[in-house]
Amino acid sequence: MGSASKKTFLPLDPTSFTNESKAVIDFIADYYNNIEKYPVQSRVEPGYLSAKLPESAPNCPDSLEDILKDVNDCIVPGLTHWQSPNFFGYFHANASTAGFLGEMLCSGFNVVGFNWISSPAATELESLLVDWMGQMLMLPPSFLFSGTGGGVLHGSTCESAVCTLAAARDEALKELGGWENITKLVVYASDQTHFTFQKAAKLVGIPPSNFRSIETSRATRFSMSPEKVRIAIEDDIKLGLVPLYLCATLGTTPCGAVDPIAELGKVAREYKLWLHIDAAYAGSACICPEFRHYLDGVELANSFSMNPHKWFLTNMDCCCLWIKEPKLLVDSLSTDPEILRNKASKSKVVVDYKDWQVALSRRFKALKLWIVIRRHGLANLRYHIRTDIGMAKRFEGLVAKDERFEIVVPRTFALVCLRFKPKHEAEGTELNCKLLDAINSSGRAFMTHAVLGGIYVIRCAIGTTMTEQHHVDALWKLIQEKADVLLMGSDRIKS
Repeated sequence: MGSASKKTFLPLDPTSFTNESKAVIDFIADYYNNIEKYPVQSRVEPGYLSAKLPESAPNCPDSLEDILKDVNDCIVPGLTHWQSPNFFGYFHANASTAGFLGEMLCSGFNVVGFNWISSPAATELESLLVDWMGQMLMLPPSFLFSGTGGGVLHGSTCESAVCTLAAARDEALKELGGWENITKLVVYASDQTHFTFQKAAKLVGIPPSNFRSIETSRATRFSMSPEKVRIAIEDDIKLGLVPLYLCATLGTTPCGAVDPIAELGKVAREYKLWLHIDAAYAGSACICPEFRHYLDGVELANSFSMNPHKWFLTNMDCCCLWIKEPKLLVDSLSTDPEILRNKASKSKVVVDYKDWQVALSRRFKALKLWIVIRRHGLANLRYHIRTDIGMAKRFEGLVAKDERFEIVVPRTFALVCLRFKPKHEAEGTELNCKLLDAINSSGRAFMTHAVLGGIYVIRCAIGTTMTEQHHVDALWKLIQEKADVLLMGSDRIKS
């Protein structure tokens, strides 16, 4: 503990800012240089931190040196290392130097761009950036500011889901004659759709009983069946309910499934549903011409979202949302308090992003995404995506050659779903649970699981920024090593 005179209290001093920022950057650089020395999954027990840190805040300032020592000794052991090249769990949240630099500038300026006059550059750069991204994905002009639509940067898919559901809800309730009809509204998604859409539907007032989870199967690679959606819609109409919103996914979380957007779009248009496309994970891949066909039919959608903070080298957080009719979003989310009124907003020639999101305050995320795109360029961003997919293809091939394993769902992007074959099917879940636990407990890699059609599978999501081919090869050797140990302990595996 130290002491400080109030006369020397300078919380934002340019001189100390330079020195202390450099110390933190050096700390982070050392962390990245040594990241492979840490067990990928944290090994601490619940409540570990309370035994290491004081029970109350300090009265006098601590030195940065002491704080960084505590970060190293107390915080780092409690981290699961998402930037480790041996992290293959969930979906990656990949980072880059450019993303970090953008985050530094965003934090340094620390502007709160809720409307145009609060920081014109923040608003205008964001509008430019979502058009850049839309052009890279070859979205139709109906989604771009340069056309008849527009876009916004949110923090997550969950926020985009809430906002688009709210817009769809309000438009429907106008036609139905009032809020008393909200219990009639129905939302449709597949059993592979991210659970955030169920949460979002509940948050905007849709009864949980009105959320339809359309069953998928291995026969269709767990993509959503347009015919099953049509049947569900017809059944609801017969019950006097009102179909509202359909979510199609490009790269589902459990297995990377791709829903048939064009066919679902036709169903949505026929029954006048709002069609949202959740491309949080795999949308990034569509900047590559060879994967763009997965977005065929996007012109039939009302809204589309993807997360640059997953696979686009943009540090957390950043989610792009495009919408064909921005007025619907603004009508649902806008506020007009006296304190925020100004000539620019009144003129209706500027965008006030406070009316495109849930919160009032917002960060200058566009600065980060702008720097990522400029520092890497489209060619390198495509190379990044293609390299990850190439490593996943190789890993899938290695698994397929070992008769003790099976690929449960053919790979589409950079997610591979595999399992250790049991001698008796009833033992499959326990066997693969043990294998996954052995892999993660080793500290040498980290993966997660999913259940597909009742089958427990191990997910290998390749895409962390520093992952190279030798890391993927080492993962496969680790899997085989742990499988051999399980084999020696039982006689349940097919020969």
